[in-house]
Amino acid sequence: MKLRHSPRLPFARKVMVVAHEHGLVNRIELVSTSLSPIQGNDQLALENPLMKVPSLVTDDGEVLFDSPVICEYLDDMTSGPKLFPAAGPARWTALRQQALADGILDAIILCAYEATRPEDRRWAGWTDGQMRKAHQGLATAEREDLSGSLTIGPIAIGCMLGYLDLRFPEDGWRRRHPTLASWYESFETRPSMQATKPPTA
Repeated sequence: MKLRHSPRLPFARKVMVVAHEHGLVNRIELVSTSLSPIQGNDQLALENPLMKVPSLVTDDGEVLFDSPVICEYLDDMTSGPKLFPAAGPARWTALRQQALADGILDAIILCAYEATRPEDRRWAGWTDGQMRKAHQGLATAEREDLSGSLTIGPIAIGCMLGYLDLRFPEDGWRRRHPTLASWYESFETRPSMQATKPPTA
């Protein structure tokens, strides 16, 4: 399998955490792929018309995107405990938690992009609106039950918090959400999380 990947991107990290949890890392060839919000990537576009990372080419040559699809594909490859529960309440909880984390990331990434614009062209109202979504999402994550069997939900939330620390270390989410902070302190020690920590520079 070939995975278009960037080590600082949280959606790619989520895929790699799943790969580590299932012992699939050695079956995946990582292809470093650079992205820009204003420039295309013609090579990536040949595989993924949305020009997003991660993008996976399977052993059969099929191209899969985006991260929820790739993660479930990897989960389906294994015969052990599943990160995507079978149909029923546990599945909907896991998928809801993943959607919550991914939505928070969407807002955070838009803020990070806005910060790269020349200062006189930044729109404070845009950033404030996106961070409001992120903060509301974090308040919801604070109330989630993240204990019990490991699923894609906690993995997605853990990768989201790691990216928040990377891009907005001054956010102060730990102070506002002590239950979530306590959970993350333990969760980030998992070998899969340690193996996929994004570089700080």
